Amino acid sequence: MRRRGFSTLPHQKEEMIFMSTIRRNEELCWRYYSLRRHTKKQEVGPVLLEAKLVLEDFPSVQMPFEWKRTGLCSSWLAVLDPQKRVLIPAWFQKGSLPSPSPSLPLILVGPGTGCAPFRGFVEERALQSRSGSTAPILFFFGCRNEENDFLYRDFWLFHSQKGGVLSEEKGGGFFAAFSRDQQQKVYVQHKMREQSFKIWNLLTEGAAVYVAGSANKMPSDVLLAFEEIVSKEGGVPKEAAVRWLRALEKAGKYHVEAWS
Repeated sequence: MRRRGFSTLPHQKEEMIFMSTIRRNEELCWRYYSLRRHTKKQEVGPVLLEAKLVLEDFPSVQMPFEWKRTGLCSSWLAVLDPQKRVLIPAWFQKGSLPSPSPSLPLILVGPGTGCAPFRGFVEERALQSRSGSTAPILFFFGCRNEENDFLYRDFWLFHSQKGGVLSEEKGGGFFAAFSRDQQQKVYVQHKMREQSFKIWNLLTEGAAVYVAGSANKMPSDVLLAFEEIVSKEGGVPKEAAVRWLRALEKAGKYHVEAWS
């Protein structure tokens, strides 16, 4: 979706003018968001586009005393009247996460809004499971607080129940890390290490890895966790684990879609 100068609040218009001036451009830079739809043929009709937006961000670790920040376009969307028609231009292009076959085991890592494309993965596999056997899915989700940031909570929990595509009964699992709900921070890579045996078993069965979310430290931290798991469970030196994962990537079975 391309972010442009659609604004109704005076202070937001001023922000846009200021940002456009310092960039020496008439509009803000565009940004693409990860979307996911079923590969299965849909009936002809209207398409519902659902977006998950972060309306307020907290001070960063590097600048702990800064004020809370609000997104420019996301806060504009938040104040729109749903009863009124608003036209928002959007551009679409093919993403970097290929659609997996039903027989391919999956290890998904999607903290925060990184879970958005994997909702489609899970929903599609649930549909496929109605007409045939499907491979298991391990999904690692993470957010700050269970109470406030647990995106699609009911959806994940529903598919984690007995017989669901994320259930242990089907060989899968859903694991959530809530980083701020205890004194010591817990992230997706910690949950991955706790489930190292399950991860290794799926990897040896030919599983593909999909990682989506923040481009800051998350992808490298997740890769490091995979290296440690392969080394530990496979009984090989760290260097051999690194080569093993590189081969997995070259084989088209380690995918990362990250954004800043």
